[in-house]
Amino acid sequence: MDRLLYVAMSGADMASTSQIINGQNLANASTPGFKADTIAFSEALLAGQGYESRSFTRVSKIGTNTEHGKMQATGRDMDVAINGEGWMAVQALDGSEAYTRRGDLRIDSLGLLTNGEGRPILGNGGPIAVPPHAKFEVGSDGTVSILPLGQNPSGLAVVDRIKLVKIDTEFLQKGGDGLMRSTAVEPVLPDASVRVSSGYLEASNVSSVEAMVEMIELARAFEMQIEMMNVAKELDQSTSQLVKMS
Repeated sequence: MDRLLYVAMSGADMASTSQIINGQNLANASTPGFKADTIAFSEALLAGQGYESRSFTRVSKIGTNTEHGKMQATGRDMDVAINGEGWMAVQALDGSEAYTRRGDLRIDSLGLLTNGEGRPILGNGGPIAVPPHAKFEVGSDGTVSILPLGQNPSGLAVVDRIKLVKIDTEFLQKGGDGLMRSTAVEPVLPDASVRVSSGYLEASNVSSVEAMVEMIELARAFEMQIEMMNVAKELDQSTSQLVKMS
């Protein structure tokens, strides 16, 4: 009976953990450039004499689905989407360099170029500062150009170039802040082959419909495991009563 209870408890924990991951994905289904979290489980045996037949599931790996989201036309000059492989360098809260494909750019109160999450966009020499301007433009190679206020509209002035990189997915790790980081020993250098499209955003690679269906299935699975635990409890009580009667 205790084996049944152990299996049910393990199954309920697996369903609950999966619900958390799926809920986080669902909450970011409309976040530009978001990459869905994935979770994998493996079987493990309970250690100890007499427990060889007790097995349970445990989280073996939490990863990231790096597939590209769909390109969505916005017509906004400050929206950029990466074409194909590549990442945009941003500054994390701790000052370290991190990477994202979120390209809803804007300028904060300090004049820094950031994305919609407020992460400063990194250029050749750090965060990109944008002077007051009448026009803003991002070239296909990530070059940021402006028409300074009061200047002749015949020419744009180059401000900086967004740091665009390519990183093997083997060396990419997602942090708790949702940003990607490189685990490689070598420094991540700009890659001139990465291109962006202005006036577009990359959508999240989470399907809200699929995530909702999965959430319902996980809820049912959790309820089923709880029912199994109740059955195990009832069997235990029945067995105890039979022992007393005998």
